[in-house]
Order: sequence, then C-alpha cells, then structure tokens
Amino acid sequence: MKKEIVNNFLNSAINFFLPKLCAGCDALLKDDEIIFCNECNLSICRLSDNEIEETYNEKFLSENYISGLISLFLFEKKKNLQHAIHKLKYNERTDIGVFLGKKIIQFYSLEILDLWKIDIIIPVPLHKVKERERGYNQSFYIAKGISENNNLIIDKTSLQRVYYTTTQTKLNLLQRKSNIKNAFLVKDNNNITNKNILLVDDVVTTGSTINECARVLLENGAQKVYVSSIAIADK
Repeated sequence: MKKEIVNNFLNSAINFFLPKLCAGCDALLKDDEIIFCNECNLSICRLSDNEIEETYNEKFLSENYISGLISLFLFEKKKNLQHAIHKLKYNERTDIGVFLGKKIIQFYSLEILDLWKIDIIIPVPLHKVKERERGYNQSFYIAKGISENNNLIIDKTSLQRVYYTTTQTKLNLLQRKSNIKNAFLVKDNNNITNKNILLVDDVVTTGSTINECARVLLENGAQKVYVSSIAIADK
C-alpha cells in the first residue's frame, strides 16, 4: 500500500514538472492518450493503398530498385504531423519515432513479415558529421519500433553515407539525384548478400535518396529492397 502511494506521488510529480504534451499540437495529453492527442490522431491523414501505389509508380517503378512501399500518413506542411516529425528529428523526441515504428508494424506486419519476408532493417543513414551534430539518426528509432516483438535485425553499419551532401529541401528532382549520387557505400556486404531489406526513412519526398540507397544495396548483393516510411510528402 505504501509503495503504491509513493508511486502515485512520483507519477504525479513527474507529470507536474514534465507534463506529457501532444507531439502534434502541444496540448496536454490525457491519461489514455499516447504521443498524440485524440484530435491530432483524427486530423492526421492516413494514406490509402491507392495513394501509396501511385507514389510507388511515380517515384520508384521506373528506376526498378524498390520492390515495394508502405507508409502511414500524408506529410502536409505546417500541419501537426510535420511538427511531430520536426521534434523527432531535431528535439531528441526519439519516442515519437519508436511509437510510429510500432504503428508501421501494426498496420503492415503482413507485408513485412509474410509477403516480403524481410531479413534485416536498414535505417537510411546520416553522414557521420550530421549524426554527430544531431546526436542520433531519427530513422533508427523508427526501425526500432518496427523491430520490437519480432526477430528482425536492425543493421546500422552495412550501408554508410560517405559524402556530406547539402540539404535536399529546396532542390528539384534532377538536382536531388545529382546531389545524392554516390553518397552511399557498402564497405562489407556479408550482412546483406541475398537478403530482403527494409529501408526505413521518416518522409519520402522525391525518392532520390531511397533509390540511391537501394541501387547501392542491390549492386552489393541484396536480394530485394523494400521501403517503409512514416509519411509521403504532399505534392
């Protein structure tokens, strides 16, 4: 009884000094809300299967490096999901990545585990300078959420980003392809040879980075490469 009273007191103190706020709108979360408040959960647009297929056909089909795509949401600028992903990437809110990774495996376990028969998960790597500046790779925490409660291995070393490229944000498709060309390298292909790989990123925009990662992996012996993301950028 005393232990329960102490635990309740500690939880109340933590919530008072470090209140749990919604990742999307910063509203105070209720006891039954996790990461996002109910309003944000309702307002963030889930992608339909048709929208995901259209994105795959537009960004990946012609290059022929990616064998399949899954994603949860539509990424809309200045909306609640963008705020949450910004916190994941820049404010050390790695719990957001783990939470959304768990959502990915919840909705797409059939594809990941049964249809695609994924062997390993590879988070899209950051250059070591950028990762040192940020302190972490946000895609790793998405992968961590996906891999919980199953036997999927996260491989953080086989695929490396060897060139520090300028930001892709304001570049068009051709500029992005040129900017990212030869930015990735596989130094040891023992872990990826004949493996089905799930590449994990936060947001798919033009697909240039994903295509370049997949090209390098396939040229170094990967069997097939699939893609999972939190969101797909709005057109």
